[in-house]
Amino acid sequence: MSKPDGSSQGNDKGNPASSVTSNKDLPTTSEKQGETGSVVPKPSNSTSVQVTSEKADLPQFEKGIIDSLVLKFGDSIKIIYVKPLRIKIEVPSKDIVEIARHIRDESGFDHAESVSATDYPKTGDIEVIYHLGSYTRENLSSQILSLSTRTDRNNARLPSLIQVFKSVEYHERESFEMVGVYFENHPRNDRFLLPEDWADIPPLRKEFRIKGR
Repeated sequence: MSKPDGSSQGNDKGNPASSVTSNKDLPTTSEKQGETGSVVPKPSNSTSVQVTSEKADLPQFEKGIIDSLVLKFGDSIKIIYVKPLRIKIEVPSKDIVEIARHIRDESGFDHAESVSATDYPKTGDIEVIYHLGSYTRENLSSQILSLSTRTDRNNARLPSLIQVFKSVEYHERESFEMVGVYFENHPRNDRFLLPEDWADIPPLRKEFRIKGR
């Protein structure tokens, strides 16, 4: 459903106990400081990920997924959070098709379970998130990888992922109709939920108001 979402969707900043603010060399060791239980990454000669956490060690399975993506795409991958069973990354719209195909073919996330779109008028953009899972790999059966990108809300256009994940067909159409994001190369950017005579702005845009209220 195209709406603001919670811990794993929308503008989710993730659990502060395991949020990642950089994708440079994920930490592998840590040191405890004092009696407060706070943990900081062990100093090194290279730039490291800053983990604002009481437990700096990232879950190893999820860390392995992120390592492979960063190795392949470098700074095109912005890590939003990494925590058990949940990963969220943000990528440039121009790279999303290539990165999505790599995630499918090399990381094993073969299915788009849902797509959400959220309007952010204060920043002038719309965020679209693909929630990816797997039907074919048992070790990914509980994992969700949230693949996020953004577009200018005044010219909301994104490449469709329908050639990578067939299951986005319905969800991208819903995001087009309800939030106003046009998906290039999608075969059916047309209305199917709203009345045929709908002439107002997309109803999940923040400035939409119900008539008479």
